[in-house]
Amino acid sequence: MAGKQPSKQFGFTREMLPVGEAVPALVDAHRRKAWEAYQNLPYPTTREEAWRRTSLRSLEVDTLRLAGDGQSAGAPSSTPEQYLTPLTEGRAGGRAFLSGQKVAVDLAPSLAEKGIVFTDLLTAAEKHPALLKKIYGQILDPEEGKFAALTGAFAPNGIFVYVPRGVDVDQTLHSMFLSPGGGLAHFSQLFIYLEEGASLTYIHETSSTVGRNGISVQNDFLPSDLPNRPNVGRNGISTEQNLSGENFEIYVGQGANLKFIELQTLGRNVWSFGHKKAQVGRDAKLDWVVGAVGAHLSKHFLSLDLLDQGAEGLVSGMFFANGKQHLSYNTRQNHLAPNTYSNLLFKGALSETGRSVWRGMVYVAPGARHTDGYQTNRNLILSEGARATSIPGLEILNDEVRCSHGATVGKVDPEQMFYLQARGIPHAEAERLIVQGFFDEVLDNIPLASVRERLTNAVLRKLT
Repeated sequence: MAGKQPSKQFGFTREMLPVGEAVPALVDAHRRKAWEAYQNLPYPTTREEAWRRTSLRSLEVDTLRLAGDGQSAGAPSSTPEQYLTPLTEGRAGGRAFLSGQKVAVDLAPSLAEKGIVFTDLLTAAEKHPALLKKIYGQILDPEEGKFAALTGAFAPNGIFVYVPRGVDVDQTLHSMFLSPGGGLAHFSQLFIYLEEGASLTYIHETSSTVGRNGISVQNDFLPSDLPNRPNVGRNGISTEQNLSGENFEIYVGQGANLKFIELQTLGRNVWSFGHKKAQVGRDAKLDWVVGAVGAHLSKHFLSLDLLDQGAEGLVSGMFFANGKQHLSYNTRQNHLAPNTYSNLLFKGALSETGRSVWRGMVYVAPGARHTDGYQTNRNLILSEGARATSIPGLEILNDEVRCSHGATVGKVDPEQMFYLQARGIPHAEAERLIVQGFFDEVLDNIPLASVRERLTNAVLRKLT
């Protein structure tokens, strides 16, 4: 019967928790709380509304192992050169590599002198506990989902960013979470806290680098027609399943401004799960851009809380699913105070048998009058076997608002294709131009040309 799935559980035990006297008390307590939530929460199935169109039946949970502590700090030697090239275009203020349990962080001395903290979670818990307490576990509750709890319990480390009151960071910070190895579960956390009047541009990238025996499975993307051999793909590349779990907690204080760019370029053997929440204070602004082109299956929950008057939240995303990829996003814009504004735009392209699911909700609280809230999802279908599901929603509890939603699913406009081909442009090149133009509305929100180029190249590779 549809929706009937066997109950699954990961083979992780309490004894595997990274807790104890050697762990900072703040982190230890949170991990234990998350473990309790993980034990109490059911494994997601398609009987749940949030997961109705995303099945985890093929995820081999009993074969996954926790990533060991043998990873060295810094970028692994197998990291592709493109990932070692900074995306900050001469404006680099700091960079962090998170791989396994180790983190290598580099922060410009001029920024450190301003009181900016850019470090790993464990160091923050030891050296800046009062600052970390402001955000750690304060925005994202492990009870929100099985994978939120799993990540909170087993993430060995994470990244913590703090910008003091009134500090305008005119240099970009960049972090990368690298998921090496095959058959492993990798978990990471990101915490960004901006005090009143602060501003920051931040880039975070999640990628995988190597499979079993160090064979690369990074984002040249495995082809969809892999030979039918267990854990082995074309040219002997490992396709052993990996799991990537991410928790984000973001706070933008009164009058502060955060430009947050999130990239996901995981390999085709990775199952990616994320719970990501942001809170925006009075007269503050968050501009959140998401680019996702990797993973075998991706299921992410993005939530935006507008806490006080004048809070503004912009969310724009682009994704491309081809082969047998399944990319799913649940987004939520919560207007909790009057005179707040949000605008969400997600665009997706799908080819071959790629699948996408987007479910959005604009919530307006009873007292949140004079709210402006908008959400739009547009999908471009490039193959007969591709499929997109779009489910926008509104929950409005007062009658003094301006809110709307829209969703479209369509194929390439034949008139556009005819126009280009009539001018001597081959079909394949014409399709590439149309897809590029389709995503330009999102790409234009990214201030860094290097990031736009990274995403554009990833899209073009999928069209070859």
